[in-house]
Amino acid sequence: MGKQEEEGLGSKHNTSKAENSDQGPRRRKNFGHYVVTFFIMFGVWVVLSGKFDPFHLSLGVISCAIVAYLSADLLRPSIRGLLILLVRWIPYLPWLMKEIFKANLHVTYLVFHPRMMDLIDPKIVKFQSKLEGDLALVTFANSITLTPGTITVNVSPDGDFKVHAIDKASGEPLPGEMEARIARVLGED
Repeated sequence: MGKQEEEGLGSKHNTSKAENSDQGPRRRKNFGHYVVTFFIMFGVWVVLSGKFDPFHLSLGVISCAIVAYLSADLLRPSIRGLLILLVRWIPYLPWLMKEIFKANLHVTYLVFHPRMMDLIDPKIVKFQSKLEGDLALVTFANSITLTPGTITVNVSPDGDFKVHAIDKASGEPLPGEMEARIARVLGED
């Protein structure tokens, strides 16, 4: 029997409140995590709401404070780690925007071409990704879907992807450079 299982059995009997507060799935929340989570959410809220009157700002503060309190331990950001991640994302986002723009032009070309029905040849592209983390796989799947002409149909926790591509040219670059850039951003290279 493993150590965790033994501790679980022992916690059923003869434990005080002080012992229970440090054990089990309920962990103490770090105030720094709460503050970082609050400010990230409030910043996003202000940008997305566009309301700057006291009533709406107070509602934003209250709702972000409640959600930050309930979810601060889920993110577990460290300031240094957050800054490193932010710096790594800076080159990826413009590159992704450029790829989305190029794919938009390609899909527009297909749609307005007189032989559109001959050029569109939908396919399901299957491949195994080298990415391992859940965040990396989700980021990759979303980046593929954001790029016009491709939609991630399925991604398994093992990294097996199924992507619908509108034509051969849209599916050819997969996994390719996008996967490598995401691996660099999330430290999986």
